[in-house]
Amino acid sequence: MGIVAGLDSSSGFTRIVVCDTDTGAVLRQGYAPHPVEPKATEIDPQAWLLSLGEAATGGLLEGVQAIGVSAQQHGLITLDAQNALVRPALLGNDRRAQVAAADLIDALGGRQAWAEAVGSVPQSGQPVAKLRWLARAEPEAARRVAAVMQPHDWLVWQLLGRPARKTTDRGGASGTGYWSADTGAYRTDLVQLALGQPCALPDVLGPAEAAGTTPEGLLISAGTGETMAAAFGLGVGVGDAVVSLGASGSVMAVHHEALPDPSGMITSFADATGMHLPVVHTLNAVRALRGSAEMLGVADLQELSALAMKSTPGASGLVLLPYLEGERTPQLPHTAGTLTGLRRESMKPEHLARASFEGMLCSLTDAMDVLRGRGVEVRRVFLLGAAADLPAVQALAPAIFGAQVVVPQSADYAALGAARQAAWALGAAQGTLSPQAPPAWQEAAGQVFEPGEELAIGQAVRQQYGATRDEIHPGAFTTGP
Repeated sequence: MGIVAGLDSSSGFTRIVVCDTDTGAVLRQGYAPHPVEPKATEIDPQAWLLSLGEAATGGLLEGVQAIGVSAQQHGLITLDAQNALVRPALLGNDRRAQVAAADLIDALGGRQAWAEAVGSVPQSGQPVAKLRWLARAEPEAARRVAAVMQPHDWLVWQLLGRPARKTTDRGGASGTGYWSADTGAYRTDLVQLALGQPCALPDVLGPAEAAGTTPEGLLISAGTGETMAAAFGLGVGVGDAVVSLGASGSVMAVHHEALPDPSGMITSFADATGMHLPVVHTLNAVRALRGSAEMLGVADLQELSALAMKSTPGASGLVLLPYLEGERTPQLPHTAGTLTGLRRESMKPEHLARASFEGMLCSLTDAMDVLRGRGVEVRRVFLLGAAADLPAVQALAPAIFGAQVVVPQSADYAALGAARQAAWALGAAQGTLSPQAPPAWQEAAGQVFEPGEELAIGQAVRQQYGATRDEIHPGAFTTGP
């Protein structure tokens, strides 16, 4: 038995879990907020180290043999030739690079060219777009950039004492916009296209490789982005999808190959195990529920859920296309939401409540079907986010998704994934684990819901939704390759 730690440095805090290497059982935990404004778009990364130090107080890391690092994705740290910060780190929520992202799309010849090059189309959050923004908005700073890193890369580098070699992993690299999960290689020409000059990029490590060892003998694993760490911590594998219910939504699944998508609906990430993690995003998920709750004058989403359960499948013919902020899947950026099927008998609060849940879940199933249409198998769906606990979601999701639904119990899955990676790297270094097989930690515990006899009803709801979608937005949605 050994002891490892997983560190998750998210946008607002650091969480640390200390785990048994063999079972993954959590032995100790630490937490500290980042000393940063909640909506800050840039930060001195030293704040992450201060938070880490505070979270690790009280002997939390005593006896730990290896540490894995997970961190917020799409941040950008720029260093000069002396490894000093050129400017504060740019964070993933910084939207100033929207015009820069559009410029890059045009500069390479369109969305299809980017999808074929790196498996994703530039978005404002990605490092490649941030580099373009920096070159345009702060040209003097851009000219000083000699190396770039992401948050987890920088934290690993700091823990190792700032060695000459800088590293990252496949998962983190796949979110940059200049590394291809398909080929496993950087596109340095895209860095030069964005920044206007070449710069050093971190070496990409394999899933079980160590980034290095501290002078005290503490092994530091490759680390990864939060999305990949959370998937690893959940224990998802082939046949599993993860649906995240935030204001917007996302569907990701484990797959054996990258899925370059000329339409740009699929973002082709790599995962933390050597597999791939294609993701499809929707712009509207829980915001549709909140909008319905406000319109109906109910106090909260729990009350909306209870109201929806008083209705019947199909919501008496009401269909809500929840494209309230436009939509990304399908690509309808300038559209609005639509409510159809209004008849005297359907104009009741419970039917609108039900239509809002059905619309949100059908929209996410559309996103899932993009992956299914490319050969991704989905037998089980992990449902994340506070709205996953709503009775209406749990009652409707299995039949609409057409799969078993697991609502995991609350846990620090990104930190757990980082710890599992640390255990893997430690075992590989000691010769007790294969570099091809991660430690078999226990799966995430949670409630399990089966579609059962409701499957046919869920299919009927989907058909009603799909017919309405296709009538109002003909040709906007295809799920084929």
